[in-house]
Amino acid sequence: MGKVVELGELKEGSWLMIDNEPCQIVEISHSKPGKHGSAKARVVGIGLFDGAKHTLLSPVDTKVEVPLIEKRSAQVLTILGDNVQVMDLETYGVFELPLPQDPELRKSITQGVTVEYWRVGSRQKIMRIK
Repeated sequence: MGKVVELGELKEGSWLMIDNEPCQIVEISHSKPGKHGSAKARVVGIGLFDGAKHTLLSPVDTKVEVPLIEKRSAQVLTILGDNVQVMDLETYGVFELPLPQDPELRKSITQGVTVEYWRVGSRQKIMRIK
């Protein structure tokens, strides 16, 4: 699904899979190597889809997955309760996406407007109005 890198290579603001959730790193702290072990990294990330805080504590040479985030554009066709029916502007495929949780963004989504949505694997989320 994504590429594999060493945990020690990641920086704040980059993306990482923690507990099968794509997370944006908000905090990284490193501990020095001990007498019998390697240096460890404590990574705190905010989940893209669940908005929850996820923590990972591992040696810095651990291989971790960086999610492949596909940023696409779509036009809103209709609003169906808590979902939005959209048409991808490249493939012309029609599908449903959940309405965003953010009240400001939610309010500004109307029929005919163009949105940017992110796809990670089989999960998708509306990120902003274009």
